[in-house]
Amino acid sequence: MIRFFLVLLLTAFAALVLQHFIPPLAFMSGARVMLLPLVFFFGALSLPFTGMLALAFACGLMWDALTVQVVEIGSGPTSAVVVELGLGWSIVVYAVLGAVMSGFRPLFKRGRWEIHCLMSGICTLLLVGSEFLMLSVRRAALYGAPFQFNQEIGWRIGGPGLVALILAPAIFFFLKAMAALVGYNPYAVQIEEEEL
Repeated sequence: MIRFFLVLLLTAFAALVLQHFIPPLAFMSGARVMLLPLVFFFGALSLPFTGMLALAFACGLMWDALTVQVVEIGSGPTSAVVVELGLGWSIVVYAVLGAVMSGFRPLFKRGRWEIHCLMSGICTLLLVGSEFLMLSVRRAALYGAPFQFNQEIGWRIGGPGLVALILAPAIFFFLKAMAALVGYNPYAVQIEEEEL
């Protein structure tokens, strides 16, 4: 299991780098392709719960280190530096969504891959939506900015979920092949989980 966990960590890092070189999808109002959550969600299905939590910590930390937002309010001597999105918030979101995906493991072990592809799309949508909600609440508290939601924002939240739904079978197939290369069976029942 340790070798497969390390493979997932390396694949998650590669997915994070790769997704930033994929341009926004113009036909979806600039929605981004999110590959990191797909790698994480496969890990949530194939690792024991403690492994999923460790992977959630690593993926959330990688995402937060890349997307932390610090802005300066005001100018001159009265300016203040404010953190809009802090380091660590997405670790919690990844852990919660990973726990949801882990709950579908009995279906995964029966080979029902289509449900997990659907759930990957929904969970990616929830991940991007929670980031939008966090930014909206924080900006409302800091600047008194009103909550805004329009068609473009809807596509930027829903688009990554739709793309994740389409890419999930290929990513899951690739990661299943990688698991076979390192001798790990993602469908195997973990002893610690049977005792719980």
